[in-house]
Amino acid sequence: MNKLGLIAGNGRFPFLLLDAARAHGLEVVVAAIKEETDPEMNARAASDAGVRIYWLSLGELSRLIETFKSEGVSRAVMAGQVKHKQIFSSIRPDWRLAKLLLNLRTRSTDVLLGAVAKVLGDEGIELISSTAYLEPLLARTGVLTRRSPDEQERKDIDYGRTVARAIAGYDLGQTVVIAAQACVAVEAMEGTDATIERAGALFRTLDTEESVRHAAASQTTTLRRSLTVVKVAKPNQDMRFDVPVVGVATIRTMRQAGATCLALEAGRTLMFDPAAIIAEADEAGIAIFAE
Repeated sequence: MNKLGLIAGNGRFPFLLLDAARAHGLEVVVAAIKEETDPEMNARAASDAGVRIYWLSLGELSRLIETFKSEGVSRAVMAGQVKHKQIFSSIRPDWRLAKLLLNLRTRSTDVLLGAVAKVLGDEGIELISSTAYLEPLLARTGVLTRRSPDEQERKDIDYGRTVARAIAGYDLGQTVVIAAQACVAVEAMEGTDATIERAGALFRTLDTEESVRHAAASQTTTLRRSLTVVKVAKPNQDMRFDVPVVGVATIRTMRQAGATCLALEAGRTLMFDPAAIIAEADEAGIAIFAE
C-alpha cells in the first residue's frame, strides 16, 4: 500500500486531507505538531490501522525527516495552519532548522516553507499540493449563495482585489476587509478571522463615536457601514502550502463583525464543508462570490 506523509497543523484541514487520502487507499503517516495539531488526531489514529501518528515539536525538522524515512514515506503534504508568529516564540529549533533559518533572506511564509520543502526534497521526500485529493472543496466560479453581491459590494470587491493582490505579492497576508472602497483592515500574522474581528471592532468604535457626534449636531451619516471581506491567492501561489482557506467559523466571524459579503478566488480557495458554509451564509444574509 502506498504511503503519504501528513504534516498536520491546526484546524480541520488535516482531518479532511487524512480522510480523503484514506478514501484513496493510502496509508497515512501523520507528523503532528505539538504546538498546533488538535489532540483529536490521537483518537483518529487509534481508530484506523492505516494511520500512524508521531508527535513532534515545531522545531524538530531533523526528527520529521527521520520519521518519514523510517516509515518509507517519499511523498508528503502540509495541511493546516502553523501560525507564522511561532517562529518568534520560545520554540528551540534543532540544528537543521537553525541552519535553514540563518540562511533565509527573509522569514516570510513563502520563503520559510519553500526552504523546508527544499530540505525535504533533498532528502527524497516530495512535498505535494495541499489540495491533493481535495479538488471538490475548491471554490467554484460564480455566486455561491442565494444573495448576490449588490452594487456597493461589487465595487468593494473590485477595489479589495486590487489591494489584496498587492499585499499578497509581498507575502504579507491574503485577506483585506473593505468598506465604501476604503481599506479597513489588512491581514498580517494574525490570520483571516482575527483580521475580520479587528475590522468589526474598529467599526463598532467608529459607530459609537459618530453616534455621539451626529446626535450632538442633529445629523445622520450617509456612509454605508457594511464590510466586505476579500480573500485571494498569492500571484504565484505555491499550492503546496499556505493555500487560502475558509470555513464555517469564517462566516460566523463575519456575521459578528457586521460583514455582508465574501469574495474568493475560484479554483484556488479551499472551502471546508461548502454546504455548511453556504447554509450559514444564507442564514446570515451574507453573499459569497468567487471568480
